[in-house]
Amino acid sequence: MRIGYLGIGNMGRPMAGRLLDAGHDVTVYDVREDAVREMVARSAHRATSPKDLADQTEVVVVSLPTFEAFRETVTGEQGALAGKAIRILVNTCTVGTRFLDEIARACDARGVVLIDCPISGGPAAADAGALAVMVSGNASVIDRLQGVFQAWGKTIVVAGERPGAAQVMKLTNNILFAVSLVASSEAMVMGAKGGLSSDAMLQVINNGSGRNFATLSVFPRSVIPRTFDFGATFDTLVKDVDLAIEQGEALGVPMWVCQAARQVLKHRMFQGHGRDDLSRVIEIIEEGAGIPGGGRR
Repeated sequence: MRIGYLGIGNMGRPMAGRLLDAGHDVTVYDVREDAVREMVARSAHRATSPKDLADQTEVVVVSLPTFEAFRETVTGEQGALAGKAIRILVNTCTVGTRFLDEIARACDARGVVLIDCPISGGPAAADAGALAVMVSGNASVIDRLQGVFQAWGKTIVVAGERPGAAQVMKLTNNILFAVSLVASSEAMVMGAKGGLSSDAMLQVINNGSGRNFATLSVFPRSVIPRTFDFGATFDTLVKDVDLAIEQGEALGVPMWVCQAARQVLKHRMFQGHGRDDLSRVIEIIEEGAGIPGGGRR
């Protein structure tokens, strides 16, 4: 399949790479030349603008970090929806249902089918082709794109035909990740102050009832070795938590625990570290616990 890919960042780079590995003909665009150059070296084609990319490809995938970047890249004057060839837009971003409705209206006006396809698992899972893929939209188009989804992961769940259904599914996942990340950081710092080693705690937690993605992946990979290189930022996680709380409240669901986790994460942002890797959340807890070096790099 000939596919255009907009946004070659922490997630877009490995996801576009998996499409190349699967034999798809991929054209890429990103504002960062180094990101494009890496994909071109792997046999991708280069587009000069989002419109140029959508002039060449019927299926366009979007992986962008902010609403502003999404709007400019997709609905702007030189955006993808101005392209001549585009017929299907695949959104892999976590944007919430309200923003997705806005994009759906823009797609409808251009005769483009929107497929909502947020993903979960982080950069390491993207590299391994082991993402969880959540999809909603036109059933026949989803069937046609199965080869694309399978390049990204073996867990592919169709949430329904309404594009926003996959966004709701993704937000239920993200609030659990955010809460477990903050709670795991508190638990690990409590154990450390109580004289326990990180290895001992993770051995028990990950073989007991407390295991979660943070203890299984984020801590062993990025926190314990103090590399803080999970690959996503506080800004991104707080954006997702904000969307989840907005969605829950719109549905009349109390979001008390999520509100508490958001306060911890926003504390780091208010300190001017929104672009820090989210694995550094433990430093907030260390600082509050009075651990030497806690909260400082």
